[in-house]
Amino acid sequence: MSDSDSHATGSPYAPQTAAETAAMLDAVGADDLESLFDVPESVAFDGEFGIDARSERAARREVAGLLGRNADLTEFLGRGHYDHYVPSVVDDLASRSEFLTSYTQYQPEVAQGFLQALFEFQSMLVELTGLGVANCSMYDDATALGEAATLSQRVRSVSGDRILVPEHLREGKRTVLSNYAEGPALTVESYPMTDGVVDVAALADQIGDDTAMVYAESPTVRGVIEERLGVVGDLAHDHEALFCLGSDPIALSLLERPADVGADVVVGDAASLGTGTAYGFGLGMFVTREEYLRQVPGRLVGASEDAADRRAYTLTLQTREQHIRKERATSNICTNQAWVALRTAMHAAWLGPDGLVDLAEDCVTRARDLSDRLDDIVGVKAPIHGRHHFREFLARTDQPASAIVADLASEGFAVHAVEDHLVQVCATETTADATDEFVAAFREVAK
Repeated sequence: MSDSDSHATGSPYAPQTAAETAAMLDAVGADDLESLFDVPESVAFDGEFGIDARSERAARREVAGLLGRNADLTEFLGRGHYDHYVPSVVDDLASRSEFLTSYTQYQPEVAQGFLQALFEFQSMLVELTGLGVANCSMYDDATALGEAATLSQRVRSVSGDRILVPEHLREGKRTVLSNYAEGPALTVESYPMTDGVVDVAALADQIGDDTAMVYAESPTVRGVIEERLGVVGDLAHDHEALFCLGSDPIALSLLERPADVGADVVVGDAASLGTGTAYGFGLGMFVTREEYLRQVPGRLVGASEDAADRRAYTLTLQTREQHIRKERATSNICTNQAWVALRTAMHAAWLGPDGLVDLAEDCVTRARDLSDRLDDIVGVKAPIHGRHHFREFLARTDQPASAIVADLASEGFAVHAVEDHLVQVCATETTADATDEFVAAFREVAK
């Protein structure tokens, strides 16, 4: 097509002609393209940005001033977002142009290094979980959970339309799951927990043959290590339901393997390795049994051999995906967090098996030691659950939790308020140097 033809019929990226556009608008009963979008006037672009032109130096000074207004808090926060030290080698290697500018690796002949790194990422998750197949990442833990729920509808051995989740579930994750469940008409229900873990008796009463999947977490959103995962898995399988477990790579290096407690699917956020705290920027992991290979959503990297018998990597089993299978695809996810998965694989490789276990053990001891110190403060009970914890725990305070959070913020520290008199505290190696000052501040604000 010549340039003149392109101008006459539309751009290569939106090739509809004016006549075709008019026909489509008529078919849906719209007057113009703008009527297809409901954009409030307050945020609609009117052709002017309203920003005065500045020199580069003035712009940098302006931005620095704006950023300087941010509160400089030492964060003892958790609940799904964890700050671990990321070695500089990860930033250095991941910033190489062949990684940083890459999208999805459709051309294996020019992306062997990246594909191999993603294959290693998958292999690490398979080793940590004991299950047979991992994809090379999803958007975050919430979308991975949603995909696990819809997978339960594609597995022939499973029937039913109820998804059971713990009542202690991060609200954002529950909302995303409900969104995924709406299409296939699944019902999401919460089952009770007691002292921070699954109330097995209550779950046994609630589960039935119309249950498609049971979801549990270890560690839970409150940092509690779930002690009866095998029993939960047995309950799910007794009713021919899938057992889905939520966790993360650091915890999995220390806790019992999901395959050993009957997990059919493992989901979670792997971004605790490689990225640090991002608050919204995640890396969903999805690992399952090999028998469900053709039902796995997202990208899969496979290893094969080329014509010269050399090992070769490629995206495989793409007939599951929407660009080939359209409405019959396993999922409508059409990309993945490849660069984030690359960073996670680099961080895990840098740590090695022993280093990963050391980091996990550190997550246990730091949470235990900090909770012991807070428990010594008058007016504070920590932890409130008499269980083992990983990274984080809940503390009960005589003072209102909102007041504790506000007063700690004024002292330079951030924690979560969970309920009226419950705060949640997370301890990692990145806050170790501030622990003494944090405990002293907590003692003051708890009076």
